[in-house]
Amino acid sequence: MPEVSLREYGPAVSVALDTEAGRALAASGILQSATPDPGRGGHWLLRAGSRVGAVRTVGGQVVRIMPKTPVSRLFFLLGFSLDPARAWRDSGEGTVDTGAYDDVVPALAHAVERQIDGALRQGVLQGYREVEETALVVRGRLREAEQIRRHFGRTPPVEIAYDAYTADTAENRILRAATERLLRLPDVPGPVRRRLAHQRVRLADALPLIRGQALPRWQPPSRLNSRYQPALRLAEAVLRGTSPEHRPAGADPLTVDGFLLDMNKLFEDFVTVGLREALREHGLTARLQDPHHLDVAGRVGMRPDLVVCTGDGRTPLAVADAKYKVEKADGLLNADLYQALAYATVLGLREAHLVYAAGRQPLRYHEVRGTAVRLYQHSLDLSREPEQLLTVFREIAAHLASGRREVT
Repeated sequence: MPEVSLREYGPAVSVALDTEAGRALAASGILQSATPDPGRGGHWLLRAGSRVGAVRTVGGQVVRIMPKTPVSRLFFLLGFSLDPARAWRDSGEGTVDTGAYDDVVPALAHAVERQIDGALRQGVLQGYREVEETALVVRGRLREAEQIRRHFGRTPPVEIAYDAYTADTAENRILRAATERLLRLPDVPGPVRRRLAHQRVRLADALPLIRGQALPRWQPPSRLNSRYQPALRLAEAVLRGTSPEHRPAGADPLTVDGFLLDMNKLFEDFVTVGLREALREHGLTARLQDPHHLDVAGRVGMRPDLVVCTGDGRTPLAVADAKYKVEKADGLLNADLYQALAYATVLGLREAHLVYAAGRQPLRYHEVRGTAVRLYQHSLDLSREPEQLLTVFREIAAHLASGRREVT
């Protein structure tokens, strides 16, 4: 069955699809649009939006969505967002190894396998986990309530609980689940698939995760699990971005299996995390997705991507929003400017900032008539090298740090 190749925000492509597969794609929200082609029976018009990666439809056809941003740069954004401390210290250290692959899924599978291999190089991490079971001898603690409920107080058997030192930990369960998800994805190259299968064997003592349940919480970062942390963060990204399930009204669940990254969300995370880290150099804090209300009654909610505050986190100094879009030729995106003005007004600030994925000028501003408010537009060219992007963050952070709360 021929594969379908789309490009992020590219033109619509007419593709031969059966009704069930077309309905699955239309209901999934994966694409910007999926509608029957009025000019060709048995064909659907597919247009990609901000999500990139690859999925397999109900009928088995693979739909691949190529990003506008080079894959190596895309994974720098992802790695930075997941673990900014490493990337901020050294952009080379924080770079995700994608091998020689220039497509999202092969690069992802290679990167995760390399991270897991590095995590397991010193052996599989073990830890204590509470086990509850029915046994013939007492070990650990007697579960009295269960003993009375199940056996009316008689022994044996006995209901016990004890701490077992085992490889069946939350960390290993997550790594195993990510490995198994990747093995089910389309487009994973043969050599990478074989290495992933080897990692699954190494993690065989960890129980599989139950599909649909929340991911287990792994232990807080420590010296013991530090070697696992990069792999865990990337594995969690895999598990959150694979196998979306959807239930259209009046229909059975439709499953579209694959991996997708939402570039809108990835860019927003990259900008807000990068600015938060850069603002620390100025002794300032940042609140991400900070909830506020436009009206006094509290009915109209608003959630700026980033609010810059004083070191104690109490006093707002500036506000910023990330926009994964390109400025228009005249640099004006009116709806974005109105939104930024609303943020500044509610927070009582003299300025608000918009950070775009690309623009004609690195910085421009607009003075709002009848007020002292300035609206700044910054452009962050994702084609630049990682160290250049971090430099831009420092420049924007310095500008944000100069903001002052309006005195009324």
